[in-house]
Amino acid sequence: MGDFFDPRLVIVYFPGLLSRLHITLLLVFIATLIGITFGTMIAFIRIYKIPLVNQIAAVYISFMRGTPILVQMFIIYYGLPRILVQVGLDINRWDKMFFVIMTYGLNMAAFMAEIIRAAILSVPIGQTEAAYSVGMTRKQAFSRIVAPQALLAAMPSLGINMVGLLQDSSIAFSLGVIDVMGKAKVIGASSYHTLEAYTGAAIIFLALCILLEKGCSIVERRLHGVIIGDGR
Repeated sequence: MGDFFDPRLVIVYFPGLLSRLHITLLLVFIATLIGITFGTMIAFIRIYKIPLVNQIAAVYISFMRGTPILVQMFIIYYGLPRILVQVGLDINRWDKMFFVIMTYGLNMAAFMAEIIRAAILSVPIGQTEAAYSVGMTRKQAFSRIVAPQALLAAMPSLGINMVGLLQDSSIAFSLGVIDVMGKAKVIGASSYHTLEAYTGAAIIFLALCILLEKGCSIVERRLHGVIIGDGR
């Protein structure tokens, strides 16, 4: 059993794995921020059906949601520098972390666009019309009536997508970014105890997913209390 799997090595490898945790967390949270920001813009384009741009947004969403994120990563890593060099911008020597974050951010934006669009459209139109009837402007009606309810409706899906993004971050090592999963591969390759290294990484990812789900649930309950008015 000791030759096949040594539990003590999982503990030994843990500090090394945790030393790269900040890379994984940085990737997840910056990509989520990009995804929410860009996704919100796309959602409004889709809601108001802006000519031409709406069709481009639909194709973008379809492509990003319908192709593997690993393929998208390679397209951005190898393709984006070739496109930008045509306009005099050379990004070939930029940190690989930039390309990974861009890939995950743009991927997240496609999913968030549909989540945000559905959340906004889920608010009954009668509430907006009632806001107009009491003298609110479109901006006031959206910020005071629609946006809070849409945010509450979008929270569960946002949490699910963040957990999925955390799990997908394990392929960042494909470009040479040494995060938790990348460190596990390095340890396994150098020590020949791959199973122990991957077990340690699995424990870390499981703990992060649980904490992330709990955190999103807490935020959702707090928002529900603030918006609906039945919380502390």
